[in-house]
Amino acid sequence: MRVLVIGSGGREHALLIGLSKDPSVTELHVGPGNAGTSAIATNHPVDIVSADAVVALARRIEADLVVIGPEVPLVAGVADALRAAGFATFGPGAEAARIEGSKAFAKDVMAAAGVRTAHSEIVDNPAKLDAALDRFGPTWVVKDDGLAAGKGVVVTDDRLAARDHAAELLENGHPVLLESFLDGPEVSLFSLVDGEQVVPLIPAQDHKRVGDGDAGPNTGGMGAYTPLPWLPDAVTQQIVDDVVKPVAAEMAKRGTPFSGLLYAGLAIGKDGPAVVEFNCRFGDPETQAVLALLKSPLGQALNATATGTLDQLPALEWLDGAAVTVVVAAENYPGKPRTGDVIGGAEGEGVLHAGTALSDDGAVVSAGGRVLSVVGTGADLAEARAQAYDRIAGIKLPGSHFRTDIGQAALEGRISL
Repeated sequence: MRVLVIGSGGREHALLIGLSKDPSVTELHVGPGNAGTSAIATNHPVDIVSADAVVALARRIEADLVVIGPEVPLVAGVADALRAAGFATFGPGAEAARIEGSKAFAKDVMAAAGVRTAHSEIVDNPAKLDAALDRFGPTWVVKDDGLAAGKGVVVTDDRLAARDHAAELLENGHPVLLESFLDGPEVSLFSLVDGEQVVPLIPAQDHKRVGDGDAGPNTGGMGAYTPLPWLPDAVTQQIVDDVVKPVAAEMAKRGTPFSGLLYAGLAIGKDGPAVVEFNCRFGDPETQAVLALLKSPLGQALNATATGTLDQLPALEWLDGAAVTVVVAAENYPGKPRTGDVIGGAEGEGVLHAGTALSDDGAVVSAGGRVLSVVGTGADLAEARAQAYDRIAGIKLPGSHFRTDIGQAALEGRISL
């Protein structure tokens, strides 16, 4: 298989590494990729939101499978255009991608499927904001109804901060979603889905806030670990049976079947799992940890999903042990990041590139907010953490920052249901 991966982040670098280990994958291409992906794939400059440009690239390299990483091209309908042009494509069409692109749509699907989620209300008029805020709290959850790269969410017990965020969104023409706060630890569960066929991967946990101890603003994700020692297998199965399968069935029933990776973000509270959000693609940085433990051939799994043969895929096999991903972010992230700095030690094992580029003289430089994802694996969570942080010690990037506590609460037994 000649495989084309669309995207430029750490998730796409992880997908390429996984695909490179699959004996059925003979050629790897990525558009546009980054400074790290060029070591294992051919990088191609491409506008990933342009369906015409992506289809033209797939034709030029005669791709047997196209894997779309980010949500923006999926919501824009790039997968539809690829399928119409005859390419096997991993990733949902635009209608199904609304599960992430519109939180109001996702809520409607969950209500019809009988899936537990937070009570919510859409506000699209500033005049109605204060009355709506009064119906929520004492912890307010304020979300951008559209795509916001994980950063459009504010969770706060400060009503004024909640109001300021909502007012800013409305001022920029974005409807606001207010939600009741869900208690309990959060879980990310990825599932390969094609219509009503569902194959879950192993659950992971993301760390969204920028600072140690979950301090500071939300980000796109500062690190993740898998598996979750505090989550019983029976609860994972409950999530598949009570959340993923009913949502997949409801979308198929609506005539907008999902094909690709369905990401369920959940809070596991005293009443059981409840959905925080759905995404229509692999999550970043959880993918980097999850794929590090996948033993089965990744290309065959993605191709089976894309070609309607997921029901024939052998059961997925996983390596023993644990994996931890720690994100190294640029100075000032999640604000406007500092870019253009030369990165030292970025070629080491387990160092996945995200916001990187090559300068004119061939040096690897920072080119985004989340610059690198550093992955460690080991016999257990302690070993995986130690390896990840040992690898970070060899990286030099002026002004960069990272969390030092990824997976630590689980390791110390501080997370329980």
